[in-house]
Amino acid sequence: MSNVLSIGKSALNAAQIGIATVGHNIANASTDGYNRQVVVQAAAQAQNFGYGYVGQGTNVVGIQRVYNETLAKQVINATSTANASGAYYSNISQINSLLSDSTAGLNPVITSFFSAVSAAAANPSDTATRQTLISSAQSMVNRFNAVNTQLDQMRESINTQITASVDAINSYSSQIATLNDTITKAVNSTGNMPNDLMDQRDQLVAKLSEQVKTTVIKQDDGSYNVFAGSGMPLVVGTQQYSLYTRASDTDPTRVEVAYGNPASPKILSTDTLSGGTLGGVLQFRSETLDAVQNQVGQLAVTLASQFNAQQTQGYDLNGVLGTNLFNVGTPTAVSSAYNTDPTKSASASIVDASLLTSSDYTVKYNSGQYTITRLNDKSIMWQGTSLPATVDGMQIDVNTSSPTEGDSYLIKPTQYAAGQLSLSFTNVDKLAMAGSATSGPSDNENGLKLAALQTGANVRVAGSSTNRTYAQAFAQMVSAVGTKTNELSITSKSDATALENATSAMQSESGVNLDEEATDLLRYQQAYQAAGKMMQIASQLFEVLLQMGQ
Repeated sequence: MSNVLSIGKSALNAAQIGIATVGHNIANASTDGYNRQVVVQAAAQAQNFGYGYVGQGTNVVGIQRVYNETLAKQVINATSTANASGAYYSNISQINSLLSDSTAGLNPVITSFFSAVSAAAANPSDTATRQTLISSAQSMVNRFNAVNTQLDQMRESINTQITASVDAINSYSSQIATLNDTITKAVNSTGNMPNDLMDQRDQLVAKLSEQVKTTVIKQDDGSYNVFAGSGMPLVVGTQQYSLYTRASDTDPTRVEVAYGNPASPKILSTDTLSGGTLGGVLQFRSETLDAVQNQVGQLAVTLASQFNAQQTQGYDLNGVLGTNLFNVGTPTAVSSAYNTDPTKSASASIVDASLLTSSDYTVKYNSGQYTITRLNDKSIMWQGTSLPATVDGMQIDVNTSSPTEGDSYLIKPTQYAAGQLSLSFTNVDKLAMAGSATSGPSDNENGLKLAALQTGANVRVAGSSTNRTYAQAFAQMVSAVGTKTNELSITSKSDATALENATSAMQSESGVNLDEEATDLLRYQQAYQAAGKMMQIASQLFEVLLQMGQ
């Protein structure tokens, strides 16, 4: 009789655990990252009574979470990819709007400026027409300055996004390392998996993949080793490795991501940190923001320098040789933070604006010679034992005759140029429209040459040895940004759909379905009631036995 009671008790216990597990699922139906759990039962070992084996009830052997590692890996990869393309698209859309705006872009003011030059050339003695030219020049300068300011603000926004991503990555990886420790201890002490803690850890991994490409390798002890980007360890067992933010070695305003010794972490390349929001913004900055700001600066430098050159060939209303209308900034040269002698520096000056490109350049001294490399296509432009050297319309020099092995400099010919552009005079009499000093105010020989600059092939376009007009160069830049924006629009939507599908597949297998849980709840309720009835009957039978013995 005690055997029947024991079987009923095991059934009652199993049904009670089942109801508790289903209740836990229902309670966490809306919990992010929660995976439904199921009771795993097995028949208790039967007892042989000679005539056969009689069952001894049931045992609850575990509570398992429904988790598909393959689907989870697909979700992690899709999350990383979708966030990267989404971050890139979000940022490049701003540049696309800025450049393509028909009223606020650069093209309208450049066109307006040369219209004013043509009008002044047609009527060189008219003061009002000359004033219009000066006003148009000022408007063009203001627009170049404004566009550069907006690009600088985007650069600051990128710095903020990078810092926020690095903070989030460090927070998530630290929590994963802590959970690794807790989960490992729980498994070692009980032999059972702490399902809810494992859900929390997987949710942190999913959050981490929003920030950067994430790879997880599960260990035998239940812990995770987590790697970022191209394989950089963030978590190994209970040990967490942090990312850092630090200023660029060549640009103190540029925030870079570093890794390694906390006392002197090394800056990582953009390729190392692919995927996620962090990878997306880093890729946007290196591929698009840097290139666009350089091209806008190149346009400003080229136009202003060539106008100045022609302006100084003519004569103003007073018969005086013309002077520069525009103040043009000089290329920026930055010494590497690793150069041993900070007094040694490089310099660069523009000698032929028509050959100027929008690329940055490096100057490195190794094995007794300097090497100048154009960065946008990695071309070695010049090698020699001593500077100066002229490369792409720019003369580059260093201020030392005793260079040190490993010295390195970064030359930025155009990045800051649009923001440095200004007018050098506003006196309309100083516009040099005349071709000679004695021909009088009606002479427009030089004015016509100034106006002709608009249609001249004056700008060296990146990736080509053929020059373009100012309008063509600007249109090509706008077109490139527009094409890339459209490409990313399609890609980001596709990636978002892929993520949605992967998440849906994951949820269909491991998410909580309230209808299914309600069915299970009724099933366990019936099992509990049946087990209770069984124990009631066993009790009645036991009383019959007692009465027979009286």
